[in-house]
Amino acid sequence: MKELKGACIIGQSGGPTSVINASAYGVIDTALKSGAITQVLGAEHGIKGVLNDRLFDMGLEDPEELRLMKYTPSSALGSCRYKIADPEKDDTDYKRILEVFKKHNVRYFFYNGGNDSMDTCNKISKYMQSVGYECRVMGVPKTIDNDLYGTDHCPGYGSAAKYIATSMMEVYQDARVYDTGMIVVMEIMGRHAGWLTAAAALANEYGAGPDLIYLPETDFDMAQFIADAKKVYEEKGNCIIAVSEGVHYADGSFVSEAKVAATDGFGHAQLGGLASILAQTLKKETGAKVRGIELNLLQRCGAHLASHTDIEESYMAGKAAVENAVNGITDKMIGFERSVVDGKYACRTKLLPLTEVANAEKKLPREWINEAGNGVLQPFVEYALPLIQGEPDLPKVDSLPRFCHLKKIIAK
Repeated sequence: MKELKGACIIGQSGGPTSVINASAYGVIDTALKSGAITQVLGAEHGIKGVLNDRLFDMGLEDPEELRLMKYTPSSALGSCRYKIADPEKDDTDYKRILEVFKKHNVRYFFYNGGNDSMDTCNKISKYMQSVGYECRVMGVPKTIDNDLYGTDHCPGYGSAAKYIATSMMEVYQDARVYDTGMIVVMEIMGRHAGWLTAAAALANEYGAGPDLIYLPETDFDMAQFIADAKKVYEEKGNCIIAVSEGVHYADGSFVSEAKVAATDGFGHAQLGGLASILAQTLKKETGAKVRGIELNLLQRCGAHLASHTDIEESYMAGKAAVENAVNGITDKMIGFERSVVDGKYACRTKLLPLTEVANAEKKLPREWINEAGNGVLQPFVEYALPLIQGEPDLPKVDSLPRFCHLKKIIAK
C-alpha cells in the first residue's frame, strides 16, 4: 500500500460529554506522531469550521495543554448541530469542503460525534469518493446516550452513567432526612433510548436507588405512573423516580410535548421540563411534598466524576481512528467490543461501516426492562457496572480542576 501523505482535520459535533476531548486528544496526539500526517488541524465548531476555513494548527499548541484535554469536559474545539444536505439535492457545502481540503492538502478527516455526526461523516466520505479526491474518513464515536449502532457502548456513556448513579445515591440520602415523606422525580437525558436513565438503577446495588424507572423503550401511561408512585409512597413513605426526558405515550407523542419550544439543526425536539410536569401531577394526586429534579447539562459535563475506564477507552477510540486511516482504512467508525480476559472486563476496538451506523439507533433491549415497564433488570446492571470504573487523575490547582487552555491559532 502506498503511503498517503497530507494534513488531517479533527472536528467535534453534537452534544458535548465529559470525555469527548479525550477522544480528540487520541486523534491529535497520534496524528502529531504520525509520519504520514503532515499537519494536524482542529475545526472550529465542527463542520462549520471546515466550511468557514476556521482551522486551528494543533501542532502549535503546548503539549501539556493538549494532554489536559483528557480531563477537560465539553468540546474544546467547539461543536455545532449543522445538517449538510444530500449531495444529490444540494452539493454547495460539499464543493466548499473539497475546496478547503485541497487548500490545506487534507487527506484525513476525523469527525467526533454521535448519530448525526456519523451521517455527516458518511456523506463527506461518499462525496470525496464520487469526485475522485483521495481522503480517508473515519468516525470517532461520542454520545452519552449510548445509542450508536453496532458498538457495545459509546465513549461518554460510562462517565455520564457514573454521574447519574452517584447523584441518585446522594439525592436518596437527602430525600429521607425529614420526618415527613417526599416524592422525587429525577429527569435524565435520553430522547429515544433509555441507557442513561437506566444507569440510575446502579445506585440500587448499594441500597440507595430509585423505586421506579421509566424509559422511552416502553409506552408511558400517566394513570399507571400515578398508581405506581402512590403505591410506593404509601408503602415506604417516600418514593424516588427516574424518568427519561423522551418518555412518550402510546401514540408517540412526548409526555413533555407541552414544553417543547424548538428543534435543533437536525429537527430533533429540544426536550425538557418533564420533571416539573410529573412533579406537579403527583403533588395534585397525592398531596405529598414532591420535588422535580432536572440534571440537564450536569450529567454530560461532570468531569470530576468521570470514569477512568471511559477516559482511557475514549482516547483509545481516537488513537485507533488515526492508526487505521494511516493503514489505508476509510469510510468506517471505530466501535467497541467487550470481552472477558482473566475473569475481568476488557475492551478492544473494531471497525463499523459508516453507512450502517449513520442515523441508526441502538435501544435498551426490552428483555432488560421489567414486565411492568417501570424498572430494569440485572443484565443491564452487569452490562453497565464495568463501564463506570476508576477515578480520573484530574489535575487541580487550589483544589479546583485545571482544564486545558488552547491557543487556537488559525492555520494559514
